[in-house]
Amino acid sequence: MINIDLRKLSKKINYKNKILLIGSCFTEHIGNSLEELKFSVLQNPNGILFDPYSVSKSLVSYIDNKKYTERDFFELNEVWHSWEHHSRFSNTNLSEVVRVVNESQQKAHAFLEDADWVIITLGSSFSYRLTEQGIKTAGSLKDSGVANCHRAPAQWFHKHLMTINEIISTLENSLQQLFQFNPKLNIIFTVSPVRHIRDGVIDNNRSKARLIESVHHLVNNYDQLYYFPAYELVIDLLRDYRFYDADLVHPNYMATEFVLQKFEETCIDEESEKLMEEVKSIVIARKHKAFQPETEAHKQFLKTYFGKAKILKEKYPFLDLSEELNYFSEK
Repeated sequence: MINIDLRKLSKKINYKNKILLIGSCFTEHIGNSLEELKFSVLQNPNGILFDPYSVSKSLVSYIDNKKYTERDFFELNEVWHSWEHHSRFSNTNLSEVVRVVNESQQKAHAFLEDADWVIITLGSSFSYRLTEQGIKTAGSLKDSGVANCHRAPAQWFHKHLMTINEIISTLENSLQQLFQFNPKLNIIFTVSPVRHIRDGVIDNNRSKARLIESVHHLVNNYDQLYYFPAYELVIDLLRDYRFYDADLVHPNYMATEFVLQKFEETCIDEESEKLMEEVKSIVIARKHKAFQPETEAHKQFLKTYFGKAKILKEKYPFLDLSEELNYFSEK
């Protein structure tokens, strides 16, 4: 088996930490796992983002607590969109889009102000910039870079492969502002193992290589930066298509679980790892669906796990077990 040098972080994540996660869809695999285990997390306040330009711009907007107005949105196919947000924020009602985006923005600003960790997963070095036609059609923008194309016509965009120097400069600008805004922050960089096959195999590899080189340059220059090799674990260690979904692009459940296990081993402190096991047993029990809920056996099951959850909550008051306690208290 290929040996990957998995270095344990000199400073590790623990349950009392607040963790902001931002970036590609693989970010949400890590975030969902941490959230399910009751870590305090906030995921992708702008929705899924892929390139360094969009990630950096979003982070700076949280620091500045940017307020969006109706002029920041455009209409396409009867739906209002933001160039800086994922389509999950889009809506046919303009006022609602503005409200939801600003609500997410305010939440991100407040969370980041007191966060301990930011986990950034970069997916691609390709950045999409609005052409003159795109700007003219969708409304003028001070900045022509977009985080999501929203299925707009291809002629609205210019596809730009960011250089290593561009990536480093863009990320470094946001890092410096982050540390000024919140000096206690620590940051973990990962590169998504999801292949961007639409870019072509060669350009996908060029794109990933630039991300990796840029991130390592930054990690080597800042004490508060760390690198977790999610990309290498999948591409080099699990280099078999049985670890991918049917599209042969996205890592499947087995591969994702393997990466998450390695993340826990290298990035989570020992005390929290032990607590994770206790939390996991309660979370799994909460998912239990009884075929005969009126039986004494099921009532005893609920009583047992209510007791376990209550003891755990009393021992670790920072854990949010309200959902589990409510479920187990049902009669």
